[in-house]
Amino acid sequence: MMPMLSPGSSPDAAPHRPVAAEGYAFRDGTPADAPALLRLIDLNLVAGHLLPRTLDDLTRHAPRFVVIESDGRVVGGAELAPLSTAVAEVRSLVVDSEHRGRGLGGSLIAQLCQRARTAEYATLCAFTHDPSHFVRLGFSIAPHVWFPEKVALDCVGCPKFRVCGQVAVALALDGRVLARPRESHSRLPVIPGSTRDGGTSAPAPHTRYLKVEPR
Repeated sequence: MMPMLSPGSSPDAAPHRPVAAEGYAFRDGTPADAPALLRLIDLNLVAGHLLPRTLDDLTRHAPRFVVIESDGRVVGGAELAPLSTAVAEVRSLVVDSEHRGRGLGGSLIAQLCQRARTAEYATLCAFTHDPSHFVRLGFSIAPHVWFPEKVALDCVGCPKFRVCGQVAVALALDGRVLARPRESHSRLPVIPGSTRDGGTSAPAPHTRYLKVEPR
C-alpha cells in the first residue's frame, strides 16, 4: 500500500485529512487494470461528469493511476495527468457507487498530491462540477485561463465547451499562496485531440506550445 499524505505543505497543513475505511488497498495502476478502469468510467460518465476514455488510452496511461482494490477487485482510481512541467491534473477520478461515502475519493486525491510533490510539480489542478470536495482538501477555486493546456487538450473540442459548468480548482504543492502558474517555458506540446503522451486520437497538422506569461 502506498503511504498516505494529506494535501498541504505538510501532513498537518491540510484543512481536512481524508481517512479511508479499512479493507481497501491503494496501489500503482498497471496496464492490466485498464478494463476495470474503463468499466468504472463508462458507468459514471453522467453521474460523475467524466470525460470518456478508450481502452487503449487507459492501457497506455495506467501507470499514472492510483487504483483502489477491495477483495481483489478495482473499485476506484484516478490519474495524475501532466499538463506541463509545472502543473499536473487530477483526471478520471472515480469510485464505484457501492463504495462511496467511505473517504475513498479524498484518499485518492491525497495519494495524487503526494505523487505530484515527488515528481516536483508546483501545482495540482482539477476540473469538477462539485468543488466542495476539493476545497475541503485545501484546494482553491481558480480561473480556467490559468490552465490553457487543459482547455486546448480537452475543452475546445468538447460539445459542452463554455457551457459544461465545470469549476477549476488548484492546490499549490509548495505550500505557498496559490497564484497563476508562472512558468512560461518548457510546456508540454499541445496537440488538439492528443492523448497527453505524444499519441493522438485524431490527426493534427502541427504541434503548438502554449505559453503562459507571468503577471
